[in-house]
Amino acid sequence: MKEATAFSPCHITGFFQIFDQPTDPMYVGSRGAGVSLNRGIKTHVKIIESLRNSVEIKINGILSASAEVSEHVIKSFLSKLGKPKNFKITVEHYVDVPVGAGFGTSGAAALSLVLALNEAFELGLPKIEAAKLAHIADVECKTGLGTVIAETFGGLEIRFKPGAPGIGEIRQVSVPKDTTVACLTFGPLSTKKILTDRETRERINELGGKLVDKLMEDPELVNFLRLARQFAEHVGLLSEKVKKVLDATGDTCFVCSMPMFGESVFTLVERESLEELVKIFRKHGSDGHIITSEIDFEGARVLR
Repeated sequence: MKEATAFSPCHITGFFQIFDQPTDPMYVGSRGAGVSLNRGIKTHVKIIESLRNSVEIKINGILSASAEVSEHVIKSFLSKLGKPKNFKITVEHYVDVPVGAGFGTSGAAALSLVLALNEAFELGLPKIEAAKLAHIADVECKTGLGTVIAETFGGLEIRFKPGAPGIGEIRQVSVPKDTTVACLTFGPLSTKKILTDRETRERINELGGKLVDKLMEDPELVNFLRLARQFAEHVGLLSEKVKKVLDATGDTCFVCSMPMFGESVFTLVERESLEELVKIFRKHGSDGHIITSEIDFEGARVLR
């Protein structure tokens, strides 16, 4: 038996522009900006030679019957082996954030899985080449566009050229060391549904690219937050719960926005201001779930 473990940070996107016209998924992606969290997905794989190929996928200890992105990654990875052998592959995803709430969990699952498979099979793919498989899975399953390249490198990034890792390009935005990500989440939104809705896509692309250009001109944390808020209001997916919290935080000078895509509120604050913000979250979003995290600056990696 061979086994390995890898980790991918999860990620919050503040704003973006869709680029899905290319027929090659390697060139499909997004321009945008977001932040990687040190809360993410740890994936452990076990591989045993078997009489036939079989896959078992668990998420936080529960057997999953619908892990489309992970299944896509495994199929693509096995095609790279070129070995006439069969394997029993057991995958265990340990997810540290709510699924479907704007934290890029599909991309993180795909990325941590492909790195763990690469390590366990000793295939020796460079990190960027392995990450391309995760990007393709996220794109073809319509669960993400630019999440994987962001999670590959970590930090607060601007994705100024679309595409998979190694094709797309990012620029890091410097942030103070004591910066913390704070999020109040009420529930999930369907990325697949949103990315296939014509009117929503038009609103996204109407403004997303312009905001990327603005952030490139002035790559500062506060500018990222202001532009993210502008984008969220423009796209028009804010629920009444989210609007209520955004109004309350705005009254106390916190610049917050909505993650793309989750019924949630997020911001980045200095650690000394976190307690004050959390009090506002609790007061105006008592039925939500508060998540705080440091920023992950390493990106996805194999865990030794």
